[in-house]
Amino acid sequence: MGGYGRVAIPVYILPVLFLLSDPSLSQQVAPQSVKFLFYNTENLFDPFDDSLTRDDEFTPGGIRHWTYDRFQDKLLKICKVIVSAGDWFSPPALIGLCEVENAWVLHRLVSETPLVKYDYHFVHYESPDSRGMDVALLYDPRIFRVTGEEPVRITLDNNVVTTRDILYVKGLLWDSITIHLFINHWPSRWMGAGLSEPKRIRAAEILRRHVDSLFSHCRSPLILIAGDFNDDRDDKSLSVHLVVKTDVSRPDDNQLYLLGFRGEDGIYGTARYQSAWYEFDHIIVSGALLHSDLVKVMPAGKFVHHPGFIMDEDESNGGIIPSRTYRGYRYHGGFSDHLPVFINLQRGY
Repeated sequence: MGGYGRVAIPVYILPVLFLLSDPSLSQQVAPQSVKFLFYNTENLFDPFDDSLTRDDEFTPGGIRHWTYDRFQDKLLKICKVIVSAGDWFSPPALIGLCEVENAWVLHRLVSETPLVKYDYHFVHYESPDSRGMDVALLYDPRIFRVTGEEPVRITLDNNVVTTRDILYVKGLLWDSITIHLFINHWPSRWMGAGLSEPKRIRAAEILRRHVDSLFSHCRSPLILIAGDFNDDRDDKSLSVHLVVKTDVSRPDDNQLYLLGFRGEDGIYGTARYQSAWYEFDHIIVSGALLHSDLVKVMPAGKFVHHPGFIMDEDESNGGIIPSRTYRGYRYHGGFSDHLPVFINLQRGY
């Protein structure tokens, strides 16, 4: 799939069993506290070959033998994680996703799984990633109305573009409160952390320019930045170039703050490689979102969503590990190699 353009798809009634439980859902009053969730879905590919991208391994004849049945199972698993992060009648109202291949995949996620019950719309753009991986935003139109959007292109050396765009979406919460969202998936560490670091620094610099523009033109803007940054909080891309702070005790409206969490139940990050945990999936907010009278993060930290069904015992290193779709090239049938993160946004009175 090529080209740019917003895709915001209303989902209509389908014969799905889950709809029978509450036919009046669409008439309920919008909640005064909503959840934002970010999730790296780990290779949410369709099973078809795209001649314009390197997706061959995720086809029936590819090395991973990616079939339509496996794709459907993956959709149901992603749906289960999303729903479990809220409750049956109030799942997250805003959901940032990365590692989704295209709009066709997103459409099936919101229309051919139990998510159909919640009438999610989505915003998505095709990015120039060589494997065809994109970022996207799902949203509940009862609570959030899109008023602006654009893909932020990440140009690397010599204006070469080979990585995911940053998705910017501006909208109104509860039809009255303007919030600015940036969904990220920064360049990976596949070539090694040191060699690939300049690419993530470049992404940070471009994102910072957009943030500074909001700080310059808006009074106390409510900014929410989330994604898989492939860097930890102390790495230069975040601490020096995006200029995020970690002390949220006395927030400044025109500064960015990385929301931290404390390890619990053996979870000390959002992804695990061998025996080490890495906190690569972050939620960052402007200071105004920490003390605004309109809406604010309550409490001032992020949560790592880790229900038992998305975890495996780590037989090689001990402890637990996110349950992956593949272990190497062997199909495992899990969820993702990353854990989702979320925050709660409380409306002011």
